[in-house]
Amino acid sequence: MDDLFEHSRQEQVRRQAPLAARVRPGTLEEFVGQDHIIGPGRLLRRAIEADRLFSSLIFWGPPGTGKTTLAMIIANSTERHFETMSAVLAGVADLRRTIQEARDRLGMYSQHTILFVDEIHRWNKAQQDALLPHVEDGTIVLVGATTENPYFEVIGPLVSRSRIFRFEPLNGGEVEAVLRRALEDSGHGYGERQVRISRAALAHIVRVAGGDARDALNALELAVESTAPDEDGAIEVTLEVAEDSIQQRALRYDKSGDQHYDTVSAFIKSVRGSDPDAALYWLAKMMISGEDPRFVVRRLYILAAEDIGLADPKAVQVVDACARAFEWVGMPEGQYHLAMATLYLATAPKSNGVGAYWRAVEEVREQGAGPVPPNLRDKSEVFRGALREHYERTMESHDGYKYPHAYPRGWVRQEYLPEGVDAGWFEPKGHGYEKEIIERLREMKQEEE
Repeated sequence: MDDLFEHSRQEQVRRQAPLAARVRPGTLEEFVGQDHIIGPGRLLRRAIEADRLFSSLIFWGPPGTGKTTLAMIIANSTERHFETMSAVLAGVADLRRTIQEARDRLGMYSQHTILFVDEIHRWNKAQQDALLPHVEDGTIVLVGATTENPYFEVIGPLVSRSRIFRFEPLNGGEVEAVLRRALEDSGHGYGERQVRISRAALAHIVRVAGGDARDALNALELAVESTAPDEDGAIEVTLEVAEDSIQQRALRYDKSGDQHYDTVSAFIKSVRGSDPDAALYWLAKMMISGEDPRFVVRRLYILAAEDIGLADPKAVQVVDACARAFEWVGMPEGQYHLAMATLYLATAPKSNGVGAYWRAVEEVREQGAGPVPPNLRDKSEVFRGALREHYERTMESHDGYKYPHAYPRGWVRQEYLPEGVDAGWFEPKGHGYEKEIIERLREMKQEEE
């Protein structure tokens, strides 16, 4: 009888819940997206279907991609006790009580417990530490969900004891499938109501939702519930209604989280790949999301040396000038200068030749720094005043040093590296100004021969 009343209560709660909660899939067959994790034949799917989930899991990905839904499917598919906890609301006391209940359940009924912790990254280190020994001894199997990179936000011992599955944003077809299912669902969706949505309206919701099924369902619910039926009882969701329901998506961007690093990475790679439009797109996303402009400027300075370098030595000057102009102008007009520097770098010839420095660093670290050749050692304690000037103006000093300016081309071949060091780190690509560098090096080599 208690189970009957509880079931009735849950059904009542579900009927009053938002559309996204009402139409949440209850089986793997209904689950949409994440085929790389839960598709037919995948390891996790096989483990869920066989109720053989014994290692802890961490679901990592953006909102609305199915992390909580998959956890609920696990709950529906297992004979083990399933406990849900929100890291936003629960603390160590709640966790200890849940762990004690799990221990009692295991001792009295030999029933294991799966603990789902939503937004596990919200727990601090001490709270996560409190969970660790019980995961380790098998009292519970942890299923954690997080929008943040678990390698940074979850303690290492928990990560090392868990399988991490990364959820990706749903593609357009998958979001549309979720919406159509909600429209056709007679039990919990709009299947029993005459809802007609135009193709343009559906496409708009799908596009603006950006791979977030929950956001798309919320927009659909707002569109339907805010539109009065016509005289035939039908609800017409037009493009105008859809635009009002999901006008502009709040950009997912956490200055210390994955969206920050992923967006910066896309910006850097677009500039490096000489795609000015893509570079402007990612710059715009960072600026709209409130990124610190000085952070962008620092990345531009680095790009000017790392990816352009001597192919266009003026690149760093352009970035420097734009950075100074930005400091004077400020926001919002200073974004012109960020865009100018971005476009200059994106369209400049590319070379990573300056990276030769790091190969030299590697050589010194691995092999140690050799002694300075005698002809290059400091003469300040030996030569003074006019005497030193005399030796510098001669072709060669007594210790073998050849003064380059004493030669017609301002260059003469001599050894500048310690004996036994195999050089060759700097390899100009021949783009832009580096063509002249290659030609100059070639001429010097010919003179040497």
